Amino acid sequence: MSGAPSAPPAYRRNVALLAAAQALLLVNGVTLVAINGLLGLQLATDKRLATLPVTTYVIGAALAALPAALFMKRHGRRAGFMLGAGFGIGGAALSALAVFLASFPLLCLGTVLAGCYNAFGQQYRFAAVDAAPVDWRGKAISLTLTGGIVGGIVGPQVGTLTRDLWQPTYLASHAMLMAFAALALLVASRLDIPPLSASEKNAAGRPFGEIARQPDFVVALLAAVCGYATMNLLMTATPLAMDVCGLAFADTALILQWHVIGMFAPSFVTGDLIRRFGVLPLLLSGAALLLVCIGIALAGVTLMHFWWALLLLGVGWNFLFVGGTTLLADTCRPEEKAKVQGGNDFVVLAVQGATSFAAGLLITDGGWTTLNLLALPLVVVTALASCRSWWARRRTPTVSG
Repeated sequence: MSGAPSAPPAYRRNVALLAAAQALLLVNGVTLVAINGLLGLQLATDKRLATLPVTTYVIGAALAALPAALFMKRHGRRAGFMLGAGFGIGGAALSALAVFLASFPLLCLGTVLAGCYNAFGQQYRFAAVDAAPVDWRGKAISLTLTGGIVGGIVGPQVGTLTRDLWQPTYLASHAMLMAFAALALLVASRLDIPPLSASEKNAAGRPFGEIARQPDFVVALLAAVCGYATMNLLMTATPLAMDVCGLAFADTALILQWHVIGMFAPSFVTGDLIRRFGVLPLLLSGAALLLVCIGIALAGVTLMHFWWALLLLGVGWNFLFVGGTTLLADTCRPEEKAKVQGGNDFVVLAVQGATSFAAGLLITDGGWTTLNLLALPLVVVTALASCRSWWARRRTPTVSG
């Protein structure tokens, strides 16, 4: 373990439960992305709004991000994650009803509730930090995210196997998501993460503006925004782009499956990479992988072009997301966690919502090439910011890396 102390049993148990919850969350999210763009294309009167059900999913998450963090500061992680799973059950039920009634507005409302589940689920990685010793933070985040591998494998298969199981198409898919969310509620009920002390619950900490002016906070937020914006823009548009190119839905499910595996499989080693090389080199590597991804996507639209681009997109996202989360944890005190984590997720999810909506407009009006070109500037800025901070740390050895 590279000289690190052994992790306590309670830490291992909580991380295992959080990884299981992460897996169930990703089954929900990947299935929604795989089916709701195509379902939106089927139900929307204006086909440019095809990805709106994916956008409302992200909007629901953005709106609930800060309330979810504040709720857990007051009532604890277990209660928050159980409430979040309840939103998942309700959102899947409402979406199933929308499919049955062929109601596009009702589908969008159902995905808003599903997004609230996602907002609470985004806190799994922060809960792992709460449960872990300080020198295990990066590893805890990484191990929690490994649950996403299961989501990457199961999610696309849920869409494929249940697509026509009941009529109308996709009715059974949403019904199955109700069952997965119910299982997530059961998993969350077994968590045992130490709550904040009374003083930490009541203390306000520094003003958010003061925290946000820290260079590490800026880089951490930029990494998360870049990773999610680029990933969401390309991933949301991929089912539509592949459909336009005449590729089968089974091919789309396969591509999304490998994309999500790329997002979470590196988590087995990402924490170790941070401990060995530092967080900023990892962020730079993540940005570089996104640039390679965009280059491949611009080079062609065959099945293998989509496969390589989406796989590297997933790995680049992992490096930026895990690295950004690890860096963010070092910028706040215990009493400041809720507003910092909630504020971070609100910004990230708001950008994610904008990109998922833009994906539908760009792919229908501008095409796959235009969509990829518009993703370039943010990736370049993130790479430059990571380089600048890395260089600054190398010139100031007293600052911890």
